[in-house]
Amino acid sequence: MSTGWPAAPVVYEIDTWPFLEGVSRRLGHPVTLADVPAEVWDETLPPGADAVWLMGVWERSPAGLVVARANEDLQRSFREALPDLRPADVVGSPYCVRRYRVDAHLGGPGGLATARAELARRGLRLVLDYVPNHVAPDHPAVAERPEWFVQGDEADERKEPAGWFRAAGRILAHGRDPYFPPWPDVAQLNAFAPELRTATAAALADIAGQCDGIRCDMAMLLTNEVFARTWGSHVGPAPAGEFWPAVIGRLRTHRPEAVLIAEAYWDLEWTLQHQGFDFCYDKRLYDRLAHESAAAVRGHLAAGRDYQDKLIRFIENHDEPRAATALPGGRDRAAAVAIATLPGATLWHEGQFEGRRTHLPVFLARLPDEPVDEDLRAFYRRLLAVVAGMRRGDWTMLDAGGWPDNPTHAEVLAWAWHDDVPHHLVAINLSDHPAQARVALPWPALAGRSWRLIDLIDGRVFERDGDQLTAGGLYVDLPPWGHHLFAITA
Repeated sequence: MSTGWPAAPVVYEIDTWPFLEGVSRRLGHPVTLADVPAEVWDETLPPGADAVWLMGVWERSPAGLVVARANEDLQRSFREALPDLRPADVVGSPYCVRRYRVDAHLGGPGGLATARAELARRGLRLVLDYVPNHVAPDHPAVAERPEWFVQGDEADERKEPAGWFRAAGRILAHGRDPYFPPWPDVAQLNAFAPELRTATAAALADIAGQCDGIRCDMAMLLTNEVFARTWGSHVGPAPAGEFWPAVIGRLRTHRPEAVLIAEAYWDLEWTLQHQGFDFCYDKRLYDRLAHESAAAVRGHLAAGRDYQDKLIRFIENHDEPRAATALPGGRDRAAAVAIATLPGATLWHEGQFEGRRTHLPVFLARLPDEPVDEDLRAFYRRLLAVVAGMRRGDWTMLDAGGWPDNPTHAEVLAWAWHDDVPHHLVAINLSDHPAQARVALPWPALAGRSWRLIDLIDGRVFERDGDQLTAGGLYVDLPPWGHHLFAITA
């Protein structure tokens, strides 16, 4: 990658407003991005991370906040997360953007610049959000640039009153995707409008001047096929060119070094990779690790490296349930070892390492008090530290064979990073029962010498004969959700 980023970056997401609120409560005085103490950064940022995504730094919308406070469903979700909810806890959605200027409450542009410098001093890059599909209803463009928006008429308003609103003498659409009701706090941008494409490129260039990477929210909504299916006659025929190649092409002329991450669903990752994104969410892998079998994961990982290298893998982020609840009983650790050792980028979420269980709505400024799982935190921090530098050379899925009277080998996933012989090998039992397997090691150069296998997670050391490894494979006996992450040395 010509950006200077590592080929497989490790990204750590921080929910900015709750993070700063927590630091403020701990220190007993208000803290912004401008004055987070160095020791707080040091204890917050995990070893092995390459970048920090400060989620939710932009100016939030007062109009959106009014909608959030009046919405009964949202209020119910707020109280579920914070039983002692106070009015000041509800600060509005970070995806209902009033302006792409750092919110004054968080420290403004100067505070962000200070935080970026603190991260850079620790060798970390900064990632920020961009929301291409919609803006807040009080964004200046709603009144000043109506050609940027999807517009309707009184018949649309009568037919679907929840889907439209009036602003500056026009009827504009609320934002939406094709599978859910409209979002009542945002105005829908028109991806087919040439003026909007030009403005998007300019906005991205401005954001790129304040960070090192940009995560584009719901990026697949702006592809011609999805946007036409969502909006039909309201936006007319699709233009000849796609939205993202046009926008990213302009951006690259000004900010060629910026890394772009697409939030992507509906199997459109390959499409968005080819339209210019450096990395795309791998939601399919998340679903398979969380809910499906080893066979489903194995099939997913059969894709080529050219595709896998441009995915960003995760088992938690601000949109998903907490991993400690969604992947219980040790499944979270097995899945974490998997994504940490596969090709592609990885994404980790603040609170995931500590075992937080409450999924906080993005509208809220305060996390609930929860006990820290010290053992889980030690596991995650060790995992990120030991995999740093591991993903180099070639990567190969390995066959895990078994015996006619023991089908548990089907639950074992295995792969290796290697040159002429493996330097790291991973074996994972993706099931809630013990599993045994022989992992095939198709490297003739292993023969004729002894090898030491060091489990980098628990520290155990195994001596193995190379002739036996090449002839019969590596025997593994794994407990439920068990795993090995071996460094292999002569």
